[in-house]
Amino acid sequence: MVASIETRAPASRPPSWAQQLRDAVRDPTELADLLDLPAAARTRIDRLPGTFPLLAPRSFVARMRKGDPDDPLLRQVLPLSVETEPVPGFTADPLGEQAIAAAGYLQKYRGRALLIASAACPVHCRYCFRRAFPYSAQLAARADFTGAIEALRASRVGEVILSGGDPLSLSNRRLANLLDRLESVATLRTVRIHTRFPVMLPDRVDRELAALLERTRLKTVVVVHTNHPNELGDDVAAALETLRRSARFVLNQSVLLHGVNDSADVLAELSERLFACNVLPYYLHLLDAVAGAAHFAVDAEVGTQLVAELRARLPGYLVPRLVREIPGKLSKTPIR
Repeated sequence: MVASIETRAPASRPPSWAQQLRDAVRDPTELADLLDLPAAARTRIDRLPGTFPLLAPRSFVARMRKGDPDDPLLRQVLPLSVETEPVPGFTADPLGEQAIAAAGYLQKYRGRALLIASAACPVHCRYCFRRAFPYSAQLAARADFTGAIEALRASRVGEVILSGGDPLSLSNRRLANLLDRLESVATLRTVRIHTRFPVMLPDRVDRELAALLERTRLKTVVVVHTNHPNELGDDVAAALETLRRSARFVLNQSVLLHGVNDSADVLAELSERLFACNVLPYYLHLLDAVAGAAHFAVDAEVGTQLVAELRARLPGYLVPRLVREIPGKLSKTPIR
């Protein structure tokens, strides 16, 4: 008698970061249903199809409080009808980038340049200053980044900033190709990667990405974007630790947002949580005056008071610099 052999189905693999991005929530009604939002809150939602639709990873939605329309993470992603109301001073291009971009290459500051490496993001933040940016006409990735690389050689800058969209939306293969091309620019010493992926989809920080960052000759600085301590779960902390071991520096920048983090308690907790993840606070930005985001605006005077409170409560290295970007200036402008 032959003994029967028990067979087991192979354990299913968790979805890849790319699959998680494809499965992100894109329907405001679905998001309201997932979070059990009350009827009164649903009446404020903008359901009309527009140029800047909802996009929120389900892992990020899972960190939101159910039944709370004022949840600080939900406020960052939920389209509201107030976004369609024109507000004086709020424009589609608040930083004047569209006038100076060429083939996805921008040089706003002396000594460093910025590449629009991708149009894709892991999340659509409602306050994004590039929510109306003409990505179809301004991608550095065209022709295998050739135009952008030639512009970098001609400019002889020492640092390149990879932005977007989000540069980590590029596959590891394409990112490796881009890093190889950048290494061929003799004057470049530093590559800075601005990304929301480690916070939105921490599985994006995989072994292959870590290896890419470790082996490049360029000093690598990763700047993540976190606005509230509730964004920093254990999986995010693990991704940030991987980045810390792979890159030279990992920094965080935040935007000061009404109803999200315009509180000294929230900002102090964010700085302390970042430090626990081995990430240093870098910038706290005043809101760029992009059309559709006026309801997030916080006065510069309030921001100054908040930072003063942080200085009284935290060591100096955990206090981000309060800054504003002014078109035409050669650097961010500190707010005293």
